[in-house]
Amino acid sequence: MYRERVLLLGVSLAVLASLGALGGMGYLSWQSSLREEQARLQRDADGAITRARDAFVEIGEAFDTLARSTAAPCSPRHIEELRLATLSTRSAEDVAYFEQGRLRCSSWGSLREHVPRAAIDFTTGDGIGVSRGVQPRIRDAPAMLVLHRGVYSALVNPERLVEVPGDDQVRIAVSAPGGHAITATTPTAGALLARVQDREPRGVRAGELYGLVVRDGWRAIATRPQAGVSDHLRREQLKLLPLALVLVAALVALSAWLIRQRLSPLAELERGIRRRQFIVHYQPIMDLHTGVCVGAEALVRWRREDMLVPPDEFIPLAEESGLIAPLTDQVLDGVITDLRAELAADRSLHIAINLCAEDIRSGRFLRVLGQVLPRSGINPAQIWLEATERGFIDIEAARLTLSEARDAGHSVAIDDFGTGYSSLRHLQDLPLDALKIDKSFVDAIGLDAATSLVTAHIVEMAQELNLRVVAEGVETTAQRDYLAARGVDYAQGWLFSRPLPAADFIAFLHRSRGAHGAGPEVIGLRER
Repeated sequence: MYRERVLLLGVSLAVLASLGALGGMGYLSWQSSLREEQARLQRDADGAITRARDAFVEIGEAFDTLARSTAAPCSPRHIEELRLATLSTRSAEDVAYFEQGRLRCSSWGSLREHVPRAAIDFTTGDGIGVSRGVQPRIRDAPAMLVLHRGVYSALVNPERLVEVPGDDQVRIAVSAPGGHAITATTPTAGALLARVQDREPRGVRAGELYGLVVRDGWRAIATRPQAGVSDHLRREQLKLLPLALVLVAALVALSAWLIRQRLSPLAELERGIRRRQFIVHYQPIMDLHTGVCVGAEALVRWRREDMLVPPDEFIPLAEESGLIAPLTDQVLDGVITDLRAELAADRSLHIAINLCAEDIRSGRFLRVLGQVLPRSGINPAQIWLEATERGFIDIEAARLTLSEARDAGHSVAIDDFGTGYSSLRHLQDLPLDALKIDKSFVDAIGLDAATSLVTAHIVEMAQELNLRVVAEGVETTAQRDYLAARGVDYAQGWLFSRPLPAADFIAFLHRSRGAHGAGPEVIGLRER
């Protein structure tokens, strides 16, 4: 279930990360489009201010030139000067001469009909009067802006001040210094210009993007519908699409890597130790002379969901990764929790615990035992310590650790004897109490094989060194009888029992003791 959960979580995270990346790219694209569009609107607004201000300046200069004219009013020469003034400005549609509030002539010539001068709405700081929304007498002509100074007036098409070539979605409104509105493409743009504060040069109002520019008292705003940004957004997204795909691929790869890390054997082992998923099963150790169970070897099992993992699948990894120490400590905790009462009640009962090479080198486990056993009520002599030849690489450190173990009251056995490269030297140099014959030699008993002759020699050698002998992997009565006939002290194997959970082992122990009438006599490894 955990693997499925990790895979589901990893896939979900990859999908969410990918969606987040795409969403983030979409958001960045949107924000980039907004910023770019608002910057463009500000440029349009700035252009409108430039055109409006230039129009006022040019027309003011034309008025000054005409004021210096010496031609008779509305004479051919004067009309020619009016025509020249119209042509010399980019924004004036017509320049006219007024006398006593009535139009006398313009660049088009003299007029006989009565045309009154438009009322002035406001006057700029340069003395130019401004009339807004003046409707010419030309059919279908737009409302005009009229600038006045003295006896001259200029007709200005306001659309030219706010036009944006090539984009009919942009709307512009302009106001002169003093806040006087000059022109607006639409009433909405004009109203927005009046509402927006100078400190808000960019933004979105009522579904309209806008860019505001304030310069020398002039104010201009350019707007466009927010929906119109979608085309630009698509272009931005296409630009960012390769980056988004690379980011998504990177996130998927990262998720896959994290899943592999979470599901790697080492990560699962670390998690199992952290969650204390390891339990102890007990392989009974039988006295071959009495048939009584005298103890058990503590064998660790990994309880993962609905299955038990045997030690050969994780012990090597634990030793390589340095996790064997906390694993061994959990075995000791399990033994004390499971069998504290049995060990305290029956001092003849022994439990064998395997030591790792690092604990043999450092002696760390002895310190752990020294702290835990006094509080548990378990006699140190009831804890056998077993070490394989792999733990004897540093022979001096091993000798020191095993000596300390024996001084503390523990019995020490060499496990899997015969499988290493220097067993004889270890038997002579190390302080040992027992020797455990490896299963491979027990399996050869009764067979026509070279190793079948070795078992008897191992037993004889151990007896000469005054070591107790424990045979591992006994599976047949023939093997048991062979070992018993040669004086082997103890045996363990499936002939007697498979490794048992704590409750089953206690039941097995009671049946064994009850069947043989065994009492609490102490059977020490060092007693022969």
